[in-house]
Amino acid sequence: MKTLSLLTAIALAIAVRGAFAQEPTAPDVTALAKKTQNPVGDLVTLPFQFNFNNGGDYGDETMFNLNVQPVMPFRLAENWNVIARAIIPFYSFPGGSPAERVTGVGDFQAQLYVTPSNPGRLIWGLGPVLSFPTATNAFVETGSWAAGPGAVALTMAGPWVIGGLVNQYWSYSDHGGDPETNLFVFQPFINYNFGKGWAVSFAPLMTANWDAPDGEEWTVPLGVGITRTTVFGKRPINIAAQYYANVERPAGSPANQLRIVLALLYPK
Repeated sequence: MKTLSLLTAIALAIAVRGAFAQEPTAPDVTALAKKTQNPVGDLVTLPFQFNFNNGGDYGDETMFNLNVQPVMPFRLAENWNVIARAIIPFYSFPGGSPAERVTGVGDFQAQLYVTPSNPGRLIWGLGPVLSFPTATNAFVETGSWAAGPGAVALTMAGPWVIGGLVNQYWSYSDHGGDPETNLFVFQPFINYNFGKGWAVSFAPLMTANWDAPDGEEWTVPLGVGITRTTVFGKRPINIAAQYYANVERPAGSPANQLRIVLALLYPK
């Protein structure tokens, strides 16, 4: 837990330093809210996603997961951008007693999406996704170097932002034995923006482990959340609270998830 706290503090310190280094003008929070809902938008963001998982086979115990997910767009050519996304996960699992926890880093993931800089009604991105065996937590350690394709597609119509993200990771090298990485990720998203930065969102992260036993492959959460894009001091931020119940899940997994997100935004 000390390692988790230290790494979180370092990430927050970097984010705060970046926030004070840049002095944005007052943004249109409604337009900015819709930009945050576009996974391949031209917007630098630094989200901190706090996930609290319990119920199911965890009972009253809680599995905690913090994902630090920086997003950085780059100009590839006159009409093309590359959106670089990373996921740096930290985990804390309940151990053998209430006072014992198993903590550490999970596998680092990187995603690159090539997307038109001036898209039409359909916004899309394609590119490679990578996973690296950086885990120090025994509960999530795979030992797998993995890669595969990723795709994003969405549309914006009035207050609506509707789309989906699909990734597939296959192991191409492994030094840890089972489990190896053969992971499918699908995240549909539906956002309705009320104005003044407020939105209701549906964005469950559905996964399938193709190497799991029959009937144990899928994790399918369903739920809803509320988000707010606003300005804190002079820094635009996005805050979200979401709740999901796993209507399909493998044995040994939690049944419920509360997700809190704080994202620092750096509009041009």
